[in-house]
Amino acid sequence: MAAVLMLAGCAASPHPQPSGPQPSGPLPAHTTPTAPAPTETSATASQPLSHVVIIVEENKPASSIIGNPSAPYLNALAREFASATDDNAITHPSLPNYLALTGGTTAGITTDCNPEGSCLARVPSITTEIERSGRTWKMYAEGMPSPCDAHNSGRYAVRHNPFLYYPSITDDAPYCAAHNVPLTRLAADLASTATMPDYAFISPDLCDDMHDCSIATGDRWLSRQVPAILSSPAFASGRSLLVVTFDEGDRTSNTVPLIFAGSAAKRGYRSDRGYTHYSLLRTIEREWGLAPLTGNDAAATPMTDLLR
Repeated sequence: MAAVLMLAGCAASPHPQPSGPQPSGPLPAHTTPTAPAPTETSATASQPLSHVVIIVEENKPASSIIGNPSAPYLNALAREFASATDDNAITHPSLPNYLALTGGTTAGITTDCNPEGSCLARVPSITTEIERSGRTWKMYAEGMPSPCDAHNSGRYAVRHNPFLYYPSITDDAPYCAAHNVPLTRLAADLASTATMPDYAFISPDLCDDMHDCSIATGDRWLSRQVPAILSSPAFASGRSLLVVTFDEGDRTSNTVPLIFAGSAAKRGYRSDRGYTHYSLLRTIEREWGLAPLTGNDAAATPMTDLLR
């Protein structure tokens, strides 16, 4: 009888739960469900994401990238890690999509206007919640002449630098200059976990993002940048996520490529679930326990099935 009571006590012991939002995982072993319970991911709550890096390419639907021999590196990355086949941009043109990715709303902006006057997103961005959680962030823009530069220059397009549209960032010039920097700063930041921000957003220039130059050109750029990120100390020492996606498709399709890579991504996985840019934002919020910025990201389906 004592042995039976001891076994019963063990079976009734609660399973310890990690803090923060929880994914719908498998039921405890002592429970017998009548049907299999759906699960979003096997271990998203076991270890929080340590670093997130997002690279945004330009103006290509998934049909022009996936399976295209001109993009051998991107296709190899998609095969090795996790990809989504039904991820969709929010609208056209570029800028509203960048705002959706970082602020959960297009903020009423419908053009690729410069950040001045009425072309400002007077709403919180994800950086607000990131800092409230005690984490760090940086924006890296290729070709930007100087930190926090809000003027087009050569191949640098300010419309691809969404954080310059948030007055909560740009109204504090020293703060903006410390967080919105040229891509040339990335190599030094990658050198150690201490210098690498928890959240990094990377915008290639108008050639390397495939906007003005070929798909092959952008693919070669990614083949140099992505391995440097994946082999960095920040990615070698923690559960980190690299995301490669596109701001929008074209007039025939707004379904865009999306690839998760790094130690946090599943291997050899393809998801056919329907997602949007708001889903990517929601995924980061969910992983880090951040409050949703708007009803758009709050209602979006997180991409947790791509995570391990």
